[in-house]
Amino acid sequence: MQRPNAAQLTYGSATVVLTTVALLLLSGTTTTLGITVICLAGLLLGLLVAVTMPPRTTGVKTTAPTPAPAAHEEVRVPTARVGAGVDTRTGS
Repeated sequence: MQRPNAAQLTYGSATVVLTTVALLLLSGTTTTLGITVICLAGLLLGLLVAVTMPPRTTGVKTTAPTPAPAAHEEVRVPTARVGAGVDTRTGS
């Protein structure tokens, strides 16, 4: 299963909050069991909304292209260091 995108998380979270608040207000329950059942129903409905939402099929478009180096600038390429990793100290 792939990671959910931002839209799936947003719609799922909004569904959980709005469903739970609406069911609590409409039912008028005050018992612990009733509140627990309504909260679980809101959570399951939010999960169902997030999972069944279609994933994004197109890639993300970039707005700014990567600038090319100017003609007068010199491109520096790193070179291998001679004796890298070898202890070059002389001692007695």
